[in-house]
Amino acid sequence: MQIAINKAHFPISVLGPGRRIGIWMQGCSIHCPGCVSRDTWAPDAGRNMPLAQLLAWCRDVSGGRLDGVTISGGEPFDQPAALAALLDGLAHWRKSKNLDFDLLCYSGYPHARLAERHADLLARLDALIPEPYVDTLPLTQLWRGSSNQTLVTLSERGRARYAPYLDAVADSLGKRMQMGVDGRRVWFAGIPARGDMERLEALCKERGLDLQDRSWSRA
Repeated sequence: MQIAINKAHFPISVLGPGRRIGIWMQGCSIHCPGCVSRDTWAPDAGRNMPLAQLLAWCRDVSGGRLDGVTISGGEPFDQPAALAALLDGLAHWRKSKNLDFDLLCYSGYPHARLAERHADLLARLDALIPEPYVDTLPLTQLWRGSSNQTLVTLSERGRARYAPYLDAVADSLGKRMQMGVDGRRVWFAGIPARGDMERLEALCKERGLDLQDRSWSRA
């Protein structure tokens, strides 16, 4: 089984509770205006990797010391077979090692559509953040990019773990973004406020640093 992956990092602490593995899948057919992850839109066969390799990386990089896995993109539900296999692999690891991490997935599709077309995938998740990103709506709630997006709990584990955060405001845990450097590439994770990325770009330019191939660029 092959899965198209844009990037994966650990630990991620701004897209769900605790220290998490973050997996960004490659390919999105929704193309929300104002999306800051445009680099994940295009299908790219060069981003394909064996699912077994990704699962092995998850085990190795975390050493089993994680609170959850967050899957984003891109649009995970545009790769339903690969997403199902990934979730099954993570659930098998969790059960076989008696771990208690949760599985959270983002999607730009409405919850009603996912429940109708992908009930089998929702049954594998502990929590879901669905609905398209709407650039004209404010960022109001924790881990969500616009006020139309919801946090849906889908399992007993999800209900127990996410109950304190269902109505939490965006800045209730402080830091909303992480940044890191990988060679000559700078990556970020999290939910930026409106204009944050443009302000970052302007500050870098003031200091003589020209950011290229920006994931949020409309160019």
